[in-house]
Amino acid sequence: MSDATTDVIVAGGGPTGLMLAAELRLHGVGVVVLEKLAEPSGQSRGRGLHARSVEMLDQRGLLERFLAVSEKFRAGGLFGGLIKPWPDGLDTAHPYGLAIGQPDTERLLDARARELGAEIRRGCEVVGLRQDADGVTVETADGTCLRARYLVGCDGGRSTVRKLAGIGFPGEPATTETLLGDLEATADPATIAAVVAEVRRTQLRFGVMPDVDGKAGVYRFIVPAEGVSEDRTAPTLEEFTERLRACAGTDFGVHTPRWLSRFGDATRQAERYRTGRVLLAGDAAHIHPPTGGQGLNLGIQDAFNLGWKLAAEVAGRAPDGLLDTYHAERHPVGAQVLAHTRAQMTLLGTAPGPAALRELFSRLMDIDEVNRHITGLITAVDVRYDLGDGHPLLGRRLRDVPLPRGRLYERMHTGRGLLLDRTGRLTVAGWADRVDRVPDTAASDVPAVLLRPDGHVAWVGDDPGELCDRLAEWFGAAAG
Repeated sequence: MSDATTDVIVAGGGPTGLMLAAELRLHGVGVVVLEKLAEPSGQSRGRGLHARSVEMLDQRGLLERFLAVSEKFRAGGLFGGLIKPWPDGLDTAHPYGLAIGQPDTERLLDARARELGAEIRRGCEVVGLRQDADGVTVETADGTCLRARYLVGCDGGRSTVRKLAGIGFPGEPATTETLLGDLEATADPATIAAVVAEVRRTQLRFGVMPDVDGKAGVYRFIVPAEGVSEDRTAPTLEEFTERLRACAGTDFGVHTPRWLSRFGDATRQAERYRTGRVLLAGDAAHIHPPTGGQGLNLGIQDAFNLGWKLAAEVAGRAPDGLLDTYHAERHPVGAQVLAHTRAQMTLLGTAPGPAALRELFSRLMDIDEVNRHITGLITAVDVRYDLGDGHPLLGRRLRDVPLPRGRLYERMHTGRGLLLDRTGRLTVAGWADRVDRVPDTAASDVPAVLLRPDGHVAWVGDDPGELCDRLAEWFGAAAG
């Protein structure tokens, strides 16, 4: 059987897919999210949002919802098991991360997508697709066929969409594996803390976090596996306790697992993030070890970059090549994350070489400039897209700043472009349906700045002709 045509099908209802659905609906795009799980798993793999993701939530008016169910943390560096003080002078008005379980993140983003009108279908697994010049037909496991103008695979590291679209996923296979689980324990908290402190003197891949997701007596245990499994099935409680005893000399009396899992240090990246009318985002486009806590953040940031571009394409007002800038901008960012997660895994090694390197790297990170650079790398506030030569702000995002009325990020809740004009003589006439002009702003010390809907700087200057060219480049032709 078949279903009616929609604008975009999003395969995968995790944080990336839900963020993308919300961004598309913000621009009036019809969205159907297909999630193969009938109910949320409740597993809390991603447990933190870094500063750039916090900024994005603020830019869309969602931050207060997240602050209500999370805790702020300030850890600079956070690189390869090394944690340093938060550096001075990081370019953000949100100098913190949010400690929040992935179930809460998904719940809040799900609510946001539904509020905006996204249709979310659970228990719908994508098993087939075919695309043509006009759209994509998606088949689900129950035999239903859905038609859309575009399909975005946000369906994880083993992405069905990626495989069906024939997109290569080159990289490096796992050489180490780590067991992860939320379990209750009979050992007293002081004993657990003392053992963990001793073990982590030499084994930084071992860790225990108490009161997971606010549940007293439930601990998250992270312990190196003995080798690399072939089938990637979840470990048994017996395997988990054996590894705890091997690494810590005790199994802490763990029992009643809430969930158990394993992950490897494989790093892979899709050869391209788009083929025709099929695109990839999140883990479907890149996988890497979770060291540094970047996976969930990287996916949300993919969605934030893609949403407004795909919406413009669907609306028929995207300039030529706009949708291709998604791959051009996000693929290098993903490649960089893969590279420095490899570096972090090296620093976590127990052999003499990695230990010596970790000691040296720790001393280097005591230098504030180095700490600020690493923190900017991990938090993604230093991401700069290559938009050509020009002003140093070009391609960067702006931090939140006060405006004559309110704040910069408050003006971005609608997902429109912004012209911050100190000259008093520039105009967005012809693009006023897509771009707002904010006069007399002190958001920066330059005459005028054109911001894309994702907050990145598309133009700096004061020449009206140049401004019109950039408006057309990023927002399409002027209205007649």
